[in-house]
Amino acid sequence: MYLVKSPLLLKWYYPSLTWNKPRSEKIIYLTFDDGPIPDVTTFVLKTLKSFDAKATFFCIGDNIVKHPDVFELIKKEGHHIGNHTFNHLKGWKTEDKTYIKNFKACQQFTQTHLFRPPYGRIKKSQVSEIQSAFPETEIIMWDVLSGDFDINLSPQKCYENVIKNTRNGSIIVFHDSLKAFERLEYVLPLALKFFKEQGYEFGLL
Repeated sequence: MYLVKSPLLLKWYYPSLTWNKPRSEKIIYLTFDDGPIPDVTTFVLKTLKSFDAKATFFCIGDNIVKHPDVFELIKKEGHHIGNHTFNHLKGWKTEDKTYIKNFKACQQFTQTHLFRPPYGRIKKSQVSEIQSAFPETEIIMWDVLSGDFDINLSPQKCYENVIKNTRNGSIIVFHDSLKAFERLEYVLPLALKFFKEQGYEFGLL
């Protein structure tokens, strides 16, 4: 069960997290979680380049270790990097000390001020510890979840999720993962084309 649009209640409960950017400008923010991996991440990079678009990649530390060349390619092409923990931990089910240690392990490779908790699930105590130890860290959530990770979702419905719910300042979540690839491969070029034609710019977090 997941919601395409982030509920107001969650935004109220976690006011220090970033759910969207200012609505005043026609800029949207593309984000990709769970990479880097060969084939899928490289497809994303090639597609973004063809539309002259930039994005932010929230990387898993373990995948960086396994695929350093793909990780370096993301940076080389001018995209931003975010921390997504070393082992894709679910904060609600992880003891705080273990979670923070995992965050730090990933941070050694990402060296970034951006963090997105896997599944968007993080305890307030974990937020507090991260913000205390790394005050420059911005914890990035989203206001549009594409649903590309949902194997029961049709590619067309995934596309509609993105198109119908995105507006100025939206932070959109895609996944550069094998699980998401069937939907991502269909949606990403179409969405980029649509937003470009609508006059949107693609911002970096």
